Amino acid sequence: MNKIFRLIAVLMISFAAMAAQQSYAAGSEVVYHIDDAESQGLKGLRNIRNHMDIAPDTKIIVVTHANGVDLLMENAKDKKNNVEYAPLISALKSRGVRFEVCEITLKNRNLKKDQFILDADFTPSGVVRIGDLQYKDHFAYIKP
Repeated sequence: MNKIFRLIAVLMISFAAMAAQQSYAAGSEVVYHIDDAESQGLKGLRNIRNHMDIAPDTKIIVVTHANGVDLLMENAKDKKNNVEYAPLISALKSRGVRFEVCEITLKNRNLKKDQFILDADFTPSGVVRIGDLQYKDHFAYIKP
């Protein structure tokens, strides 16, 4: 009789774990805020990869502004670890992650759109975009 109760308990825990994993962030929407590529770049990309590994149905938009736009520039890499960002970004883009660059930052830093990788999209204002995603579209906010 004791073995039957253990078996039932194990089955119940297994079913609960499977149900929790299947509903884990299903259909959730998240904005990742990057404003400093040097301190947030590699860490942020790894966070996003881990996020997508656990909750692949999550809609993720990465908004960059200020020094965060450096993440999406041609040949950009993490200086400490000598890791190029572009392959990591392309892999995430192929999984549905969107990467946006603030056009106000482009103007303020005299940057041109052709200096950025092809996976980059552009938004008129990074901070307005983040605010709208949070308030109007109810995206969760993460700043790595």
